[in-house]
Amino acid sequence: MNQNKRILLVISGGIAAYKSLDLIRRMREKGFSVRAILTKGGAEFITPLSVAALTEDKVYTDLFSLTDESEMGHIRLSREADLVVVAPASADLIAKMANGMCNDLASTALLATDKPVMVVPAMNVRMWEHPATQANISTLKSRGVIQVGPTEGAMACGEFGLGRMSEPADIVTAIQDHFKNDTISKQVNGSRLSALVTSGPTHEPIDPVRYIANRSSGRQGHAIAAALAARGIETTLVSGPTDLPDPEGVATIHVETAQEMLDACKSHLNVDVAICAAAVADWRVDHAGNQKIKKQNGLLPELTLTENPDILATLSQAGKERPELVVGFAAETENVVENAVHKRARKSCDWILANDVSPETGTFGGAENLIHFIHDDGVEDWPKMTKQAVAERLADRIVDHFSGREKTSSKDAAE
Repeated sequence: MNQNKRILLVISGGIAAYKSLDLIRRMREKGFSVRAILTKGGAEFITPLSVAALTEDKVYTDLFSLTDESEMGHIRLSREADLVVVAPASADLIAKMANGMCNDLASTALLATDKPVMVVPAMNVRMWEHPATQANISTLKSRGVIQVGPTEGAMACGEFGLGRMSEPADIVTAIQDHFKNDTISKQVNGSRLSALVTSGPTHEPIDPVRYIANRSSGRQGHAIAAALAARGIETTLVSGPTDLPDPEGVATIHVETAQEMLDACKSHLNVDVAICAAAVADWRVDHAGNQKIKKQNGLLPELTLTENPDILATLSQAGKERPELVVGFAAETENVVENAVHKRARKSCDWILANDVSPETGTFGGAENLIHFIHDDGVEDWPKMTKQAVAERLADRIVDHFSGREKTSSKDAAE
């Protein structure tokens, strides 16, 4: 699979640039062809000659070299690769990428490329944690840029924390996964699959300081979104309030209430599959207070509840806009499978993942889940596993579903 795959490696400034030499060697061992752009900062740590010796190709450094521009223009350089890898990716280059700035060969090639881009950040922990850097990374991720690392550990500056460049072996694995997942997605339906995932709780305001909610952590929904994105599926996550970071490679929309979640889902409904993993509050206060409700001599406030919109049913019954595959969750405390079977029929969704959320199970807020997978052919009882493992298994089933559809369509066409 790696044969004939071309990598454009952009090496920016930083002590971690020395790792790029090992990265080139490992990529070549796996069958990738590698061409490199070495920035001025990168050349302070490693030499063009060492990079050229390992790539067995010319190293490009200067945007305004007439020889380079006549032989290999920056547009052609940026478009001939199958993947552009920025390793190490300095805070400066990440900022340029996020803001569309280009004043050297590396930043110009990155702005001109129409190919997938992978960044491997490397910088001081304080620089990595700075709000500006985090905002820039979020911007890149929202555009589909793949992020690998950084990792935690001791740094050359003597500090400890997140900011170390990932090891070359791990970067090569991420590159291989990218091509594998891209191949899977394109084999499925000739173009990239798309998915919509909901996650977390919703907060329904009682007044400006109080709300109705549930105990959902969002771990399962976030894990599903990440697993789908890792398989090359273009994924949008609509998340209620959680303490979790946005998954890498996923376009995340943050909402508070059930109505906001539904509105966000309806505006992103042109997808192949929708997975409703959010634990949406069933009710909201009919008229939330504009000011904090005060105690009144022991009298209890009168709260009138009204039913929230049913997001799963709405997506399942969306007519021409309905995703081909709609998947729901059934969080139950009794008669788990029986209630979930009825819910699937009532909501008109294709699959239901039922789980027991009784307090003694520790499912809400915990790291594990016990799933009963309900579909047309019956019920599958999955073993207890981590929520990440559940996400991986579900993502594989989704890919299998669309692969099967493609095979059936091809067979029908042949007949």
